[in-house]
Amino acid sequence: ANLTLRVAYGKVGGYQYADGVYHKPYTTVEGILEKDNPEIYDYNIPQRLRDIIAAKDYGRWGVEIDGRTTVPVCFLADNHTTGGNSGSPVLNGRGELIGVNFDRTWLSTMSDIAFDPAFCRNIALDIRYVLFVIDRIGDASYLFEEMDFAE
Repeated sequence: ANLTLRVAYGKVGGYQYADGVYHKPYTTVEGILEKDNPEIYDYNIPQRLRDIIAAKDYGRWGVEIDGRTTVPVCFLADNHTTGGNSGSPVLNGRGELIGVNFDRTWLSTMSDIAFDPAFCRNIALDIRYVLFVIDRIGDASYLFEEMDFAE
C-alpha cells in the first residue's frame, strides 16, 4: 500500500472466470497433502502434519466442510487489496479476527487499475489453521491461556 490507512470490506466467496472453472472459497489441510513433494523445500510436508491429517486428529479445530471434517487453511474474499496489504488482519462483521491477508489471485492484480468484485479475490490465511498449527504441530496450546476466543 502507499502508507495510507485502508479499510476494505467484502464477503468470503469463490469465483468463476472461465467456462466450467470454479474456484471454491476455501482450501483445506487435505490440499496440503496433495501438494506434498519432498524434493521441493516449500512443499515438503512435515511428517507430524501428514500423520495428523491422515488420522483426522484435528482437535477443536476440525469443522464440517462439504460433508467432511477438515481444517480450513485459506479462504478467498472479494476485498479490494493491493501490494503491501500482506499481513493485514481480516475481521468478520463483529470485529473478530478470522484471518490474515497475504496475497491476491492472479486475476486480481488488475484491481490496482479496475476493481471487479466478480473476479477480484484476496487470499487470506484462515485463523483456525494458525490455531491448529499452534496447538497440534507446535504443542504450544499454553498460548491459548492468553487469548480470548469467540466460539
